[in-house]
Amino acid sequence: MAADIRVKVCGLSTPQDVDCVARAGAAYAGFVFFEKSPRNVSYETAATLAAAAPVGLCKVALTVNAGDAELDALTEAVPLDMLQLHGKETPQRVAEVKARYGLPVMKAIGVAEAADLAQIDIYSDVADQLLIDAKPPKGADLPGGNGLAFDWRLLAGRKYWRKPWMLAGGLTPDNVAEAIRMTGARQVDVSSGVESAPGVKDADLIRAFVEHATA
Repeated sequence: MAADIRVKVCGLSTPQDVDCVARAGAAYAGFVFFEKSPRNVSYETAATLAAAAPVGLCKVALTVNAGDAELDALTEAVPLDMLQLHGKETPQRVAEVKARYGLPVMKAIGVAEAADLAQIDIYSDVADQLLIDAKPPKGADLPGGNGLAFDWRLLAGRKYWRKPWMLAGGLTPDNVAEAIRMTGARQVDVSSGVESAPGVKDADLIRAFVEHATA
């Protein structure tokens, strides 16, 4: 591990969250725009949070199968640095979103078994970054943020993907160092793993996560 590990904390909902993430040294702040999520925020709230983010903190919007009308409204209302597509968007849709909004696009890919890794190469052709997450269980309301991890051994030694990638899924302050060691990830994403209750971020856990990830 080293200080060049970049951390994304997703699901921020208060100015205190943003301030804590910035002070802890995270590289990305994620805002969720998905009504079923306990971390969902309105465009108005997100605009306030984004405006409070210091220069250099990358502001990421997580959306799920969003159409053009939704993304038009979102990008008009909230100053963003990146769009995260966390649904079943096709490679063609990823390319469309990137072209339409002129923002870097991160595509989430759910992994449960080795066969799922093939999607990484496919989406590497169109996305700017990839988020390798645990595949949600069948019938789950949320595509991510479920606190579930996948078998990190599936990623061991696979450092050759063409685009930067980020490890997500079930990460906590207690296991992030081991996850980085096993996968070789240089970027990690956390949401529920730094919460005291669903959607409620814990400042001590955020600081501990960043510290353990970058130690």
